[in-house]
Amino acid sequence: MNVDTEQAIDESLYSRQLYVLGHEAMKKMSAAHVLVVGLKGLGVEIAKNVVLAGVKSVTLYDPEPAQISDLSTQFYLAEQDIGKPRAQVTQPKLAELNQYVPVHLLENDLTEDVLKKYKVVVITDMPLSKQLQISDICHANNIHFISTEVRGLFGRIFNDFGPMFEVLDTNGEEPLQGMVASVSKEEEGIVTCLDEVRHGLEDGAYVTFKEIQGMEELNNISPRKIKVLGPYTFSIGDTSSFGDYKSGGLFNEVKMPKQVDFKSFRESLAKPDFLISDFAKFDRPAQLHLAFQALYDFVEKHGRYPKPRNEEDANEVFEKTKELAENSEDKPELDEKLIKELAYESQGELSPMVAVFGGMAAQEVLKAVSGKFSPIQQCMYFDALEALPVNSKLSEELCAPTGSRYDGQIAVFGREFQEKIANTNEFLVGAGAIGCEMLKNWAMMGLGTGPKGHLTITDMDTIEKSNLNRQFLFRTGDVGKLKSECASAAVCRMNPDLNSKISIHQERVGPDTENIYDDDFFEALDGVTNALDNIEARKYMDRRCVYYRKPLLESGTLGTKGNTQVIIPFVTESYSSSQDPPEKSIPICTLKNFPNAIEHTIQWARDLFEGYFKQPADNVNLYLSQPNFVEVTLKQGGTSKETLETVNNYLTVDKPESFDDCITWARLKFEELYSNNIRQLLFNFPPDAMTSSGQPFWSGPKRAPTPLVFDVNNPDHLSFIIHAAHLHAFNYGLKGESDEAYIRKALDNVMVPEFKPKEGVKIQVQENETVDNSGGADSLDDLIANLPNASSFGTYRLTPAEFEKDDDSNHHIDFITAASNLRAMNYAITPADRYRTKFIAGKIIPAIATTTAMVTGLVCLELYKVIDGKKELEQYKNGFVNLALPFFGFSEPIAAPTLEYNGVKFSLWDRFDIEHDMTLQEFIDYFQNEHKLEITMVSSGVSMLYSFFMNKKKAAERLAMRLSKVVESVSKKPIPPHVKSLIFEVCVNDVNDEDVDVPYVRVRIRP
Repeated sequence: MNVDTEQAIDESLYSRQLYVLGHEAMKKMSAAHVLVVGLKGLGVEIAKNVVLAGVKSVTLYDPEPAQISDLSTQFYLAEQDIGKPRAQVTQPKLAELNQYVPVHLLENDLTEDVLKKYKVVVITDMPLSKQLQISDICHANNIHFISTEVRGLFGRIFNDFGPMFEVLDTNGEEPLQGMVASVSKEEEGIVTCLDEVRHGLEDGAYVTFKEIQGMEELNNISPRKIKVLGPYTFSIGDTSSFGDYKSGGLFNEVKMPKQVDFKSFRESLAKPDFLISDFAKFDRPAQLHLAFQALYDFVEKHGRYPKPRNEEDANEVFEKTKELAENSEDKPELDEKLIKELAYESQGELSPMVAVFGGMAAQEVLKAVSGKFSPIQQCMYFDALEALPVNSKLSEELCAPTGSRYDGQIAVFGREFQEKIANTNEFLVGAGAIGCEMLKNWAMMGLGTGPKGHLTITDMDTIEKSNLNRQFLFRTGDVGKLKSECASAAVCRMNPDLNSKISIHQERVGPDTENIYDDDFFEALDGVTNALDNIEARKYMDRRCVYYRKPLLESGTLGTKGNTQVIIPFVTESYSSSQDPPEKSIPICTLKNFPNAIEHTIQWARDLFEGYFKQPADNVNLYLSQPNFVEVTLKQGGTSKETLETVNNYLTVDKPESFDDCITWARLKFEELYSNNIRQLLFNFPPDAMTSSGQPFWSGPKRAPTPLVFDVNNPDHLSFIIHAAHLHAFNYGLKGESDEAYIRKALDNVMVPEFKPKEGVKIQVQENETVDNSGGADSLDDLIANLPNASSFGTYRLTPAEFEKDDDSNHHIDFITAASNLRAMNYAITPADRYRTKFIAGKIIPAIATTTAMVTGLVCLELYKVIDGKKELEQYKNGFVNLALPFFGFSEPIAAPTLEYNGVKFSLWDRFDIEHDMTLQEFIDYFQNEHKLEITMVSSGVSMLYSFFMNKKKAAERLAMRLSKVVESVSKKPIPPHVKSLIFEVCVNDVNDEDVDVPYVRVRIRP
């Protein structure tokens, strides 16, 4: 990816990242040379993320030899590398990550001439005096400078992107657009949007207008700055000299560049600007700003960091911090315990903290070189002290180095807690982007490496090329292999202590695999970590963790946004306790007849793909293979005639004999979709049509369409023909023809029937309106009678086109792009390119390695707390971050809500446990006698086993049966042998004869 040689961006590799950054930002990145100084864990994490992102080149500088403690976080070092230069060992492994990004070694000193070769310089490990020299050179030469480090559970980052730094897009969100209902004519003109459609704009945003009638002066002029007046209104300045607004109009938000001035590192030490990372710790940044300087002073004096938990060293750091505070302008009040804790931990480097700051700092590098997103201004401090063990009395002896690869972690948590980490049994569900980062962190932490520890990974997917951009454990040679296997092998190379400590699965978690992930499996676990990409699997794992009462760590990313959630038995709510609002769907009438946005036409084209190339082929194959197909179809009701007509057409009139027939079919479809259907719509509702209330029909969100006249020389028209014809040919196993001259000639021979609008055709106008143009029963009978004889086709079958967005040769996205854009032309909607169409039609989730790294780091910080067994809600943190803004939000998890019966409180984590199989009557008596609850109904899954209104004879039979036999009798299937317990739900009345909620019941039926 080299902008100098006009090498194209490899969209198959960067597909997900492109939807985060965009092509322009990627092009700027591909021209930027980045220097990373310091190759301990944080340096290599930043370099890894920057290489994956696709800058021009990355250069590494670190002349220091590797030490055993580096192995706590530096995942490219091994024990045999101890004593070798860190950069030299790391370079070839980083170079494997991205074929487009060369990784160099710098062996010269960091002189001004050397530094001028780089767009960004990142410092992760260097004395403060030397950092200040380098930052002065960078500031004077407009070289973007980033300084960052982690010390135990503390971290900091500083940015200097120079004076007049231009931010091209502050938040990375799609520009907003909307429809105008009115514009007032006054000194402060007010724009009102359509009812029930919030404009979503913020104060200070800029907008342009088009298609306004009456006040045409607003159309296509320079962007206007707006002031938000309400969710549906905003002002745009003086409109008093303009014409009177009549109707129509669209507004479009315009992203305006923003200039930011940065102070140098030297200036910022005296007058810092803080970005708050956690508002619950509002007073800490000012203290930590001074404490880190005191720490540097200690290192300059002693040539080392303070010894872990050494009181004398910590006192020296605190006294120096006090001195700095007294000489500072703000004179912040100091928390002695906080400052000393930084000193105690300063020798430690933790993999989760490295992941947090490595992801964050790498994103700042990308901001520096691209101008995309808002940079951190200018200092940010962060700590995760809640992760410290609660009951362990950390001492200098417990935290002293042991000559182990985990010494960086032991310096913070001590040897005893390291043993807890090693003897943890954790289940990772998913080995994709989040899964790879999680496993890397776990390997560095030594999770599961002890005699009682174990890791289990499951992922059914295989590796694709597009995964390589953010799933850094995989290489080009791994494409096509199982993710779980490759990920496991990669982390075992990073930490050989994991050899024989990882179990690999490739089964999807769900009801079908409960014989694998059974009682024995879950009961042996200490916890579960999700690395999933879909809601249903998340909810399923959540139910399993609630049932087995296991902690669950949940996370997800969306571009630069990330979230983490901690689920702790008997403490927090579960993942499923709260849900995001459902996605807003597009009304059917809008899709069919009244689109007003490109998203509408893309969804219409996506549905058209299914309706032309997938569903008809499926239905034809069912008709040819299932004798009762017609009977089953008729039971579907409203769509039955349409389905049978399609089967008939695809086996008779639409069945091609050659590719020329496919071209003819495509040309006729063009006429039907973009001319005839539009003319019929305008016949029903002419451009000047009025509603019953006297308002123009074509107003508000309804845009009057225009039929298209086919032009073989129009590339958009021809594109539809080419891709539709190839897909039709694919259905029938015919070979396509890519020569445009051939296709043009074939089009000359197509006879297009003249169209005349029909009377009596009904068109859906309202969402809840039912429209039936299917005709009477006789026509349906005739259709069935005229269906071709299925048996005469023998083994003949069509080939359905299964939608696949990532294959650029299959015509799928190309057809949807062409079909969507032609419909957009019908309705005067701005078309979308293939790239945007693929994003929307393919429902692609934007992703970038920086966010993934940070989110997994935050999850692993919570894992420390889970391993420690913390039970207080306030010790855990759910997180939401948006690296684009940047924004960091942390809050306590929501407590598990409680209910009550007969004075007994319970939550979703509670249940009634019965340890043996018993009769239904004994079950009812048990609740009456032990809990003063009268059972009125008993069910298990979808089977209702007993109710007070049940037939007495049937009830008597069941009351005498054991619960397991009742379940088998009602469900008419045996209980699988792996099931040891059954779940029952009961409806009960309490002592006051009131219907009350109670926990579910678990009955053990097998030992």
